[in-house]
Amino acid sequence: MTGCGVCSCGGATSEVDLMLRLDETIQQYQAVPGGLIPVLQIAQGIYGHLPEPALMRICSGLNKPYSEVAGVVSFYSFFSTEPRGRHTIRVCLGTACYVRGANRVLAGLKQTLGIEVGQTTPNLQFTLEVARCLGACGIAPACMVDSVVHQSIKPNQIASILQSYE
Repeated sequence: MTGCGVCSCGGATSEVDLMLRLDETIQQYQAVPGGLIPVLQIAQGIYGHLPEPALMRICSGLNKPYSEVAGVVSFYSFFSTEPRGRHTIRVCLGTACYVRGANRVLAGLKQTLGIEVGQTTPNLQFTLEVARCLGACGIAPACMVDSVVHQSIKPNQIASILQSYE
């Protein structure tokens, strides 16, 4: 993976550069009612997640208490305070997928990646999540890698699916 390893900038970006980008965003939304969520979204885009120093900077810049900012971050599942993988894998655990073996697919992914649900591989390649339903009941069990749906998955297909994203 090229780039700074922190964001999708494509080049070497220093911590100072990232903070400057965040400061510009905060300034842009300072007087905008409801500006907290867009600032958090942009900050997560800059960093790839929401690190503590960025959250503190947002609190200060928007004149909001930490409890309010942290409450918004913890309420919305889109936000993450931990580094996320380059690719997000979501295993459907809806009824149709579960009945057709999604639990075995999930167990295989956990074993292959060496992580639990909600965690990211040490090389920041994959983040593993579960979904309640992907709306793909007819092709169960299903999982999504980023925006690509993989259908009728068997545990023995996991390695080849992952390999196509490395």
